[in-house]
Amino acid sequence: MSTSNRPPKNLTPLLALTPIVFLVSLLACSVFLFGADSSYGANQIALIMATFVAALVGLRAGISWLTVQEGIAEGIAMGLGPVLILLSVGMLIGTWILCGTVPAMIYYGVQVLNPGIFYAASAAICAIVAISIGSSWTVAGTLGIGLMGIAGSFELSPAITAGAIISGAYFGDKLSPLSDTTNLAAAATGVDLFDHIRHMLWTTVPSITVALIIFALIGSADAGTPGEIERLKYSLAAEFNIGIHLLLPLLLMLGLVYKRVPAYPAIVVSALTGALFALLFQPEAVWRLAGDIDGGFGLFKGVWISLFDGYSSDSGNEFLDQLLSKGGMSSMLNTVWLIVCALGLGGALERTGILNYLLELALKRVKSTGSLITTTVLTCFGTNVLAADQFIAVALPGRMYRKAYEARGLSPLNLSRTLEDSATITSALIPWNTCGAYMSATLGVATFSYAPYAFFNLLCPLVAIVYGYTQVALKPIEDEERGGLAEAA
Repeated sequence: MSTSNRPPKNLTPLLALTPIVFLVSLLACSVFLFGADSSYGANQIALIMATFVAALVGLRAGISWLTVQEGIAEGIAMGLGPVLILLSVGMLIGTWILCGTVPAMIYYGVQVLNPGIFYAASAAICAIVAISIGSSWTVAGTLGIGLMGIAGSFELSPAITAGAIISGAYFGDKLSPLSDTTNLAAAATGVDLFDHIRHMLWTTVPSITVALIIFALIGSADAGTPGEIERLKYSLAAEFNIGIHLLLPLLLMLGLVYKRVPAYPAIVVSALTGALFALLFQPEAVWRLAGDIDGGFGLFKGVWISLFDGYSSDSGNEFLDQLLSKGGMSSMLNTVWLIVCALGLGGALERTGILNYLLELALKRVKSTGSLITTTVLTCFGTNVLAADQFIAVALPGRMYRKAYEARGLSPLNLSRTLEDSATITSALIPWNTCGAYMSATLGVATFSYAPYAFFNLLCPLVAIVYGYTQVALKPIEDEERGGLAEAA
């Protein structure tokens, strides 16, 4: 999406805030009336209506409907990549359950992971893998699925587990040189990538340390008993031919991402590998899923069903059936609906100049270094809410706030770090943001349910703000940086 649209001269604060106030009011009503089900249609209506109001504001400010419509289409087009990834993850979950990869992760995971330290261990594992591959989405869509299943086996909180997975995944993503957002933040502010990563250690290390301590302290008194765990393992072994070789699709996926294969083809290849493994190692499960067709066509039908409609477990174990009956492309359609509506709103707000106008308005209120960093954090969070995409939330403030940091004698490294501490981190906490929608759909937990437990994502922006007001870990601008910024300008 273009970031060059200037606000119309006749745009006023009242006009600019109208679609924002309208959106917030409708979303509040949505949550009040529908609760946890608000993202299954009600929020989409709120987003669509707010888009209409933004278009009316644009018309009032002298922008044609055709221009606004182009902005809406451009905003939605930005989300086609994430949508493809989301749909392919649905395919992957379906075939990975059918072939036994997810059941094997659960089967072996309950033997290795201790319920007493499960939350902290989950966060640490996801952090390590995310640093290696640079993708929080991939970690959630692979390890996250297995860890959620293990948590269910232990009868641990799915919301806390999802919070731990997201905390670890975003810590690793944030510090990985392979991460898209890490590279974008460095590029948007004109700093060296590895200098950017080193400067982020000041906020990320304390935040993840506190998060891990909290996860370690959270009790697991309600964890399943050894007898219950053994019954679950027995049920898994009865329904699937469990073996360590079934973890190969997971290793293949992680290897492809590590080799910088784009996410969409990597996930599709891994999903199809799961389908092949299902045919080779789980023919009985495939035939059960196919239903009324035997032979080769039955196997073909069963695999095909797992790709578009997921796996349906009928083991007689109610808990196991609930745990494994999921996946398929169809399971992601509601999330796609949400993303399309949200990105359409973001496109309208950007094309009408409302976003830029609000950013410029926020800058006028900056009086100190602390307020500058706080404003940056709030701006990035607000852009995540309104534009529904973390890349916009990094790029727009990164471009607009560079001179403000320079004017206060601050290195652009402080801006790049703050962008990551806010835009990247908070994207997973918003239900209609592409990241929040993805995490909720993939992990099977509502965004507002896991958000209070995504401790790393909550702490990082707060640490950044504290540093701003206390003048801790702020790098002053150097002469060569000042010269480089002047040339860039």
